[in-house]
Amino acid sequence: MRGATHAKWAAAAVVVALAATACGGGGSGGGGGADGIVSSSWGDPQNPLEPANTNEVQGGKVLDMLMRGLKRYDPKTGEAKDMLADKIETSDSENFKITLKDGWTFSNGEKVTAKSFVDAWNYGANLKNNQKNASMFAYIDGYDQIHPKSGSASADTMSGLKVVDDKTFTVKLNQKFSTWPDTLGYPAFAPLPRAFFDNHAAWLSKPVGNGPYTVDSYTKGSKLSMRKWAGYMGPDKAQNGGIDLKVYTDNNTAYTDLTAGNLDLVDDVPASQLKNVKADLGDRYINTPAGIIQTLAFPYYDAAWNTPNAAKVRKGISMAINRQQITETIFQKTRTPATDWTSPVLGAAGGYQAGLCGDACSYNPAEAKKLITEGGGIPGGQLKISYNADTGSHKEWVDAVCNSVNNALGNDRACVGGPVGTFADFRSQITQSKMSGPFRAGWQMDYPLIQNFLQPLYYTGASSNDGKWTNADFDKLVDQANAETDKAKAVADFQQAEGVVRDQMAAIPLWYQNGSAGYSDRISHVALNPFSVPVYDQIKVG
Repeated sequence: MRGATHAKWAAAAVVVALAATACGGGGSGGGGGADGIVSSSWGDPQNPLEPANTNEVQGGKVLDMLMRGLKRYDPKTGEAKDMLADKIETSDSENFKITLKDGWTFSNGEKVTAKSFVDAWNYGANLKNNQKNASMFAYIDGYDQIHPKSGSASADTMSGLKVVDDKTFTVKLNQKFSTWPDTLGYPAFAPLPRAFFDNHAAWLSKPVGNGPYTVDSYTKGSKLSMRKWAGYMGPDKAQNGGIDLKVYTDNNTAYTDLTAGNLDLVDDVPASQLKNVKADLGDRYINTPAGIIQTLAFPYYDAAWNTPNAAKVRKGISMAINRQQITETIFQKTRTPATDWTSPVLGAAGGYQAGLCGDACSYNPAEAKKLITEGGGIPGGQLKISYNADTGSHKEWVDAVCNSVNNALGNDRACVGGPVGTFADFRSQITQSKMSGPFRAGWQMDYPLIQNFLQPLYYTGASSNDGKWTNADFDKLVDQANAETDKAKAVADFQQAEGVVRDQMAAIPLWYQNGSAGYSDRISHVALNPFSVPVYDQIKVG
């Protein structure tokens, strides 16, 4: 997660494991039944929990419990379904009329109105607010005035947004975009209460939303406590009393706490425990397909990685990586070697192109060494792969990748890992363009479509294009695809754009990832959605 997202042309056919077991006593949450509290592992988010400023997984987990927007993505299929939207109407795929359902309020009692959406979207888009997901609003007319590519803004609000009355607002896009409504389940499009604007600092310290949970307390680096909101009127009411998200800087420690009965849920089983997890947890272990891909990204703001020959070096590095061995030995087959830059959960109709990467993603150490040499060698003489060391078992696989590269090049120091202590620090270094070599870039889809795996990551200036890669041919094909009203043609255009990514090896695809989780015997009805995030509101205690 999280980047600029637009149309959705296909829903994934993802089987989500919905496991139920008998519940025992104990655990750290205390109590049971509808008021029982679930304790779950977590990592501190990079930014405060503003909807338009969260484009990573840890913050996204909270917003998914705290906020509800016009649409919501089905936790089993990823399909965009109406939530606060009663109707979204258009006659020309460019001008939209949005009508809200009656009765929705924020947890502070304030009514959710059309203005709650319009004000939130204008805030998210405005250049002066420096929101990570500002580009989500780029298709709304007037975005260029509120968020120019250079210079100062010439307006404070987007001309394409108009409040009609409390229940209705209109949106004018700057081009035809027939499936734009399906983007509106993304958290950046959530409404915001007046409290957000009237006392911003207070809201950030204890965010107020309109979802099934409220924020009870948050101590950065320790714990965020969410509690069920009795006044929530949506169909997905919380089946428990709340969720305590506990910060762990090592997911092995989280797993140990789970097996010791001190934690209810771990939503990222560490690689080092995959060989033991079935014996430890039995049916309380979930391993299910998810729309996640792991890649190596490159700092194209470093001239050494942005030469014509550097593409040959990147291809050589890709061919030096023994994906099959790593996914089998490190990940116990909970990963699948990647052969394109999207995810198999899209299916062929959704744009997934099995085998697109071709020989460049096949292990061939002799050819790898040849290409790297022909390309002028590794910039700086050593490949340093940066990663966050606190979550995700990244040390194990980065070490394995480097071992594979070193073997191919016949040099045991050709590649080394570069650990960064926390996810927040890692992301800060990336967003400040401080990387001198490749860095891990896991992408968790916002919803299932090929565009979401391409535009946010590789389009010039896109919100999650952390390496600053730019290619005019790619951008042109993406623009062409977004303007299509025919879904099949749009997918075909995006597939051509992905071919440009392949030809330039803009990033090295490593493997597709399953969602994995383990849970205690005091909770049941545990599932992961297609984005690998627990469906917290459906978990039952006792």
